[in-house]
Parts: sequence; C-alpha cells; structure tokens
Amino acid sequence: MAEAIQKKLKAEVEKYAQMQKDVSKSMSARQKLETQLTENNIVKEELDMLDTANTVYKLIGPVLVKQDLDEAKATVAKRLEYINGEIQRYDALLKDMEKKSDQHREVLSSLQQEFQKAQGLAVGKA
Repeated sequence: MAEAIQKKLKAEVEKYAQMQKDVSKSMSARQKLETQLTENNIVKEELDMLDTANTVYKLIGPVLVKQDLDEAKATVAKRLEYINGEIQRYDALLKDMEKKSDQHREVLSSLQQEFQKAQGLAVGKA
C-alpha cells in the first residue's frame, strides 16, 4: 500500500516541479515585456517632444530610413497597446498557474500524510 502511495506522491512531485518551471518561464517572459514597455514609453516621451520640423529615422536592417513623425508615433502607440495586452495575458496566465500550483500543493500534502500513515501501519504490523 505504501508503495502505491509513494508512486503517486512521486508523480505529483514531478508534476509540481514542472508547474514551477512553467511559472518561472512565464515570469521571465513577463519581465521581458515590462522592460519592453519601459523602453517604448521612453521612445513615446521622446517622440512627444518633437515637432514636425524634426526628422525621424527608422532602422531597417543596416539602413536608416526617413519616417513620418505621425507614423512613428502611431507605431509606438500600437506597440505599447500590444505589450500591455500581452502583460495582461501573462498576469491572467500566472494567476491560473498559481491556483493550479496551490491545488498541487494540497494534493501533495494529503498524499504525504497518507504515506506517513501507511508507513506507520507497516511499522506497527512488523
């Protein structure tokens, strides 16, 4: 009996470890998005300081290409909108993963208690 519980416990521990890896990856991706958001906000502030007399260039490969100021502002605004959407998506994903992680923890706790009881019974019989 204790062996069956031990196998279940081991499988749950592996699932829990994989869940923690997934959470870590998602946190890392979210941090990258936060960095991109900060960078793009700085670009937006810089573009807001310019007027139509200034020239804006866009780096395409190894070449700087002249770009319309309004077009550059629109591009940055769309990028900010996209990044904010992705951050919200990762927040929802992380909340969901946290709930699942809590459920795994509860299952692990109950399995550990069952395993300890089974070991206690086995020692009592011996």
